[in-house]
Amino acid sequence: MSTQHTWAQALLDPTQAIPQGLSTWNHSDPAKRLAVYRNNVMVSLVDALAQTFPVTQQLVGEAFFRAMAQVFVRAHPPRTRVLAHHGQALPGFIAQFPPAAGLPYLPDVAQLEWQRLQALHAADASAVEPATIAALLADAEGLPLLRWQPHPSLQLLHSPHAVVSLWAAHQPGSGIAIEDVDVASPESALIFRSGLDVMVLQADDGLTALIASLLDNVAFGSAIDQALSADPDFDPSQAMAVLIRHGLLIGARHPH
Repeated sequence: MSTQHTWAQALLDPTQAIPQGLSTWNHSDPAKRLAVYRNNVMVSLVDALAQTFPVTQQLVGEAFFRAMAQVFVRAHPPRTRVLAHHGQALPGFIAQFPPAAGLPYLPDVAQLEWQRLQALHAADASAVEPATIAALLADAEGLPLLRWQPHPSLQLLHSPHAVVSLWAAHQPGSGIAIEDVDVASPESALIFRSGLDVMVLQADDGLTALIASLLDNVAFGSAIDQALSADPDFDPSQAMAVLIRHGLLIGARHPH
């Protein structure tokens, strides 16, 4: 076992013995000094998770969240020095965390918050000009074969729970009361960056199916068919208006 790994274990697990050869410059007790450092490291990592998952913390309370986060950190220590990248495994961890079993929607709320962070840090890209999109849409022969390139920040989340409403109820000025949210109502979210802001939009079944297809690089004709299968009342023109309005189409290509 490497010295680095031994140190990492000792820092995150208070049951581990202090590394051999540890000494202090002022001859104080190395175990006590390590305990202080260990506490500072844990507090910093838990604080970083609390910043990434604020609504998740609000739903369970600060004490519960911080206790859960400490268990998570020990099981999933950071793999990068960028703390904003730490937490990808938290939604899955929550789903298997017995004390959170009574909140089945909590993993998906955490997943929404993680995807918001990914959207925030996604690459910049310029949207296709409206005139170009109009010309492509007017090409009746080539349009079904067209493959749209979505904005790098665009992400999709489908949940059997009301994750969008739960998240929105904890945003200032949303006008949504948490007690009015039917948590058992399925919701889908479009998550993307618009300028410097990360947007979360609730999507119906048709738009959800269309976006899922576009993210999978499905030809536009097949994507429309899948959207209509999900929702017979799906309106392609309204869906395209949403994508164009938010600048979520950055390119298009034909198979040839």
